[in-house]
Amino acid sequence: MAELPLAVVLASGGLDSCVTAALAAQEFSLALLHASYGQRTEDRERQAFLALADHFGIPAQRRLIIDLRHLSDMGGSALTDSRQAIPDADLDAPGIPVTYVPFRNANLLAAAASWAEVLGAEAIFVGAVEEDSSGYPDCRREFYDAFEGAIDAGTRPETSIRIITPIIALQKGDIVRRGLALGAPLDLTWSCYRNSDKPCGNCDSCALRERGFAEAGVSDPLLQEPAAQLGS
Repeated sequence: MAELPLAVVLASGGLDSCVTAALAAQEFSLALLHASYGQRTEDRERQAFLALADHFGIPAQRRLIIDLRHLSDMGGSALTDSRQAIPDADLDAPGIPVTYVPFRNANLLAAAASWAEVLGAEAIFVGAVEEDSSGYPDCRREFYDAFEGAIDAGTRPETSIRIITPIIALQKGDIVRRGLALGAPLDLTWSCYRNSDKPCGNCDSCALRERGFAEAGVSDPLLQEPAAQLGS
């Protein structure tokens, strides 16, 4: 059997990146890249990333956690600045929300492109969602098209790396359904912007996740009550 080509998957530990990894695994061997950038739930997100890496059987040499703490030092986002409150969800609000981290995805892609070139990977998978996101400008396909051109211009002549965004045009319910069909471990993911113990249920990310599971007609495993202990 021919060996699968290699792809780098940006894996935050969230629902979208989990489903993206499951889709990528159908055609590629995976290397998973995670970033800590001073976000409020970075420890919980790292825990989710490591659990996903274990699930997909990723060897240690193809797991990479990078430090982008300069994004927190720069500020400009409620995700990284504790002085700014994370607002309650308003999925119909116009404009760019305060949880947008300025040009974060460009920083992530730059690191992914460097690692992909080192590994000889053919693709970078990103779980960006355009139609059902919070309005972040770096989640649009035109951004990824432009960055793909930058990779072509700035790497070795023989290097060819595609940026693949397999769920970018899907609604959240479709993403949940796709993940369930693939057997993706949605129970291992974390989405909340505020909390690391129990989802707050009120931030944009929690609201999008709730809407997705509701549209798919299934319950979110993170919100299910644990089974009662025997003998209790």
